Amino acid sequence: FPRLRDRAIFVGTPDDIVPDHFGSDLPLIRSWTEEHYDFSGGYITGFDPNDFADRESLRAEEGFAPDEKVCIVTVGGSGVGGHLLRKVIESFPEAKRLVPELRMVVVTGPRIDPESLPKTDGLDVRQYVHNLYRQLAACDLAVVQGGLTTSMELTANKRPFIYFPLRHHFEQNFHVRHRLNRYGAGRCIDFENSTPELIAGAIAEEIGREVAYKDVESGTVERTAELIAQLL
Repeated sequence: FPRLRDRAIFVGTPDDIVPDHFGSDLPLIRSWTEEHYDFSGGYITGFDPNDFADRESLRAEEGFAPDEKVCIVTVGGSGVGGHLLRKVIESFPEAKRLVPELRMVVVTGPRIDPESLPKTDGLDVRQYVHNLYRQLAACDLAVVQGGLTTSMELTANKRPFIYFPLRHHFEQNFHVRHRLNRYGAGRCIDFENSTPELIAGAIAEEIGREVAYKDVESGTVERTAELIAQLL
């Protein structure tokens, strides 16, 4: 809508957009977006994955031992992830049995009180981790919700992860999942139908797995800046 804005930028590519219609008798989402938006390609993570190429050094800096298999569990900054944290915590004993070298770090975020979660021997529960993206780059597995930012950080760093989209959350269930599928990234599990035993099994299957995600296109920040600079 040029009468309202001078530029609209979609951070990504046209292929990142679902090919569905907006609704009955409405245009295709991808076609409409291509007509009204410029595209920057890739994604803006705030870091260069090449900086983490030496994972052994990064793991040592983050306090992870060479013989540990580290699983980071995080649900972002909202309080809605408390149910997921409790279910993953419940899965920890069985996951530890399946993967004896497992170390699980649960990050609650600012709106979930760590004291409100179940206590389990050997579990590392923290409310805040500075520069969490570094630990996500160093881990052997992440368990997350279906948000785009964290999942794309993991995709860019080519780390295995399990994600649980929030029920009825349109973006997480359609747009984010489509984008991750395009990269071949992550393992999606339905929260409602998952049990602690199922989650433990998925952790054992995914932790440390070699992945073959597509590369996240580089240069996104520069292209976005160029598109904005044309207005100045």
